Amino acid sequence: MIDPDSSNSPAEPARSQAELNRRLFRSHTGSGLRLGEILVRDGAVSEDALQKALAQQLNDPEVRVGQLLLQQGALTEAQLYRALAEKMQVPFVSLAEFDFDPAAISLLSPELARRYGVIPLYIEKDVLIVATDNPASTDLLDVLSFATGHMISLTVTTPEEIDYAISSFYAPFDEETVRQEAERLKRPDQDKADAAHLQRLGREKPVVRLVHNILLDAIRRRASDIHIRPLEHSADLIFRIDGNLIRIRDFPRAMLVSIVNRIKILGGMDISERRVPQDGRARIINRGQVIDLRLSIIPAIHGESVVIRILDVSHGMRALDEIGFNADDEQRVRNLLHQNQGLVLVTGPTGSGKSTTLYAAIQEVREENVNIITVEDPVEYHLDGINQIQVNPHTGYTFARALRHILRHDPDVIMVGEIRDGETARMAVESALTGHLVLTTLHTNSAASSVTRLLEIGVDSYLVSATLSAVLAQRLVKLNCRHCLEEEQVDDSVRAQLGVEASEPFQRGAGCEHCFGTGFHGRRAVYELLMMSPAIRSLVKPGIDPGAIETVARQEGMQSLTSQALSLAREGLIPLGEVYRVRLT
Repeated sequence: MIDPDSSNSPAEPARSQAELNRRLFRSHTGSGLRLGEILVRDGAVSEDALQKALAQQLNDPEVRVGQLLLQQGALTEAQLYRALAEKMQVPFVSLAEFDFDPAAISLLSPELARRYGVIPLYIEKDVLIVATDNPASTDLLDVLSFATGHMISLTVTTPEEIDYAISSFYAPFDEETVRQEAERLKRPDQDKADAAHLQRLGREKPVVRLVHNILLDAIRRRASDIHIRPLEHSADLIFRIDGNLIRIRDFPRAMLVSIVNRIKILGGMDISERRVPQDGRARIINRGQVIDLRLSIIPAIHGESVVIRILDVSHGMRALDEIGFNADDEQRVRNLLHQNQGLVLVTGPTGSGKSTTLYAAIQEVREENVNIITVEDPVEYHLDGINQIQVNPHTGYTFARALRHILRHDPDVIMVGEIRDGETARMAVESALTGHLVLTTLHTNSAASSVTRLLEIGVDSYLVSATLSAVLAQRLVKLNCRHCLEEEQVDDSVRAQLGVEASEPFQRGAGCEHCFGTGFHGRRAVYELLMMSPAIRSLVKPGIDPGAIETVARQEGMQSLTSQALSLAREGLIPLGEVYRVRLT
């Protein structure tokens, strides 16, 4: 058992939460070492990595050093929170195989557990032992003591383990409430209800709580999208996690209208309109973090279908060194971003992580005190200190028109969400030619084919040769869940296609409770980076075969996307099936 006041043992038991708080505060003062010093002492990070993080913190004092080190990939969450526990002199606990006390769990409501990110462990005499990832919270002890009627002693664990425990012990949906609501809402004329009744349905407490819990549960599970799919007699709730659609549960058909109406109210949509598609935006706060939601509702044969895109900055925004570049390519990309002109293309199909890479690039150049203007459709993440423009094709405000106005606004760096036509391509190229760094995306399969695509949509070859600096073609691959690795059984035809020996072993996730049975946990980019050398520029002519460009690029050291993915499979990070799925050749 954990002694809540080990720093003062032996001593008489605390007689009040205030007294226990004072003892805990004294123990939280630690040994005097800073968090970074503990990490360096334990060998978790190098001195160079720590100094890099401290230098970054000068530009953004609100971000903690530990989070910066995590973003750099310099250490794991477990290493960080073990060091934090030592600094605060609070026990560190791993929850993976912890034997939770049901009586302790029942003392805390699901709402408070989710709001504060805590999970009760057990009761020691009259003290409730609670795990948290934020032991420095000023009001946490008082709130929990008031809510549970017990004095509180804290332990520290990682955010991932907290979220997993909460989702395991606190069901996001109260089944009895769902059943009662379904019975109450079951009425033959529901689909013809007037606007006032629909408003009431969308604002009733059980429905508000249900939708709120759906959103929080999706965020906890790292979902990128929430689907509410109407069926003939029910409605399915589906989360997209790591690219996989995972069915969470179903709801009675009678509840669909009230759930959809609540979502419409959140997004500022017209609740009385159910015959045409509607789009909206909303925000939700999770552990003090504001998360943007993009809402889409379309009419289907069994009712309105909902998709909610979750734009969580803590997961969606990456630093450049988190994208997955090797050391040489990362330095090449940094060099590209620190030049004062040129066109850099990021290519790939929808859902290949292009926007994430562009935002990482913007994060890199914003440190240089330059004027950055973006034109996007839609604006996914709102960034302070950057002018972000939302295009509106319905009013004629297209990418090309926005670019013309941007050039009069004294930009240094321009990010164009996507090149969709020849006019936008020509404007982007001309912007790069006149002394601007232009970052944009294009829908092509490979890096070499992006060069020929610019020629095909009407950009003169001499302009492409003069302005294009590099092309990054990328895909997203699903990472194996580290908790359930097993040997992968690979079909002979797949091995033959990828040139892999029949005896070479590979690994895959079998599927477990940590990955919701999918075998995957997280994604990363695989890519090929084509640098525009003099030899490649000389090839840029109308009718050039992309294969000729690719041959020269490989001779100059470009690693193909397929071979890079194969390297990850050989390290056990992804299954060989993922290599086969994203291969280019």
